Amino acid sequence: MTIPENLKYTKDHEWILVQGNNATVGITDFAQSELGDIVYVDIDTVGETLEIETVFGTVEAVKTVSDLFLPATGEITEFNAALDTQPELVNSDPYGKGWMIKLKLSDLSQLDNLLDAQAYKALING
Repeated sequence: MTIPENLKYTKDHEWILVQGNNATVGITDFAQSELGDIVYVDIDTVGETLEIETVFGTVEAVKTVSDLFLPATGEITEFNAALDTQPELVNSDPYGKGWMIKLKLSDLSQLDNLLDAQAYKALING
């Protein structure tokens, strides 16, 4: 199970990579392994500004559909269009080619409440 040290994590298994006021968001290796084979990623919130913990889309696996929760308030500026034709990238490369959205952050202080790699590891290991 991969848990990169340079990312922040939510209790809902999203990760966020912050670069200034911009961020990239996806789901964790743990989340994709729990979901199984991902067949569709549905995100139609590009251009919208959403509050922290708001549902910004869904990910559909063979057996279930799971909501995606925003790790911080901001404007969704981009969807990873590669996921339209290759949703399995979320399974094979959740922290790289399987990223889901780009986000322009509104409140950087919210990042202080996210989990670091050690805290996330403790969460998933019970």
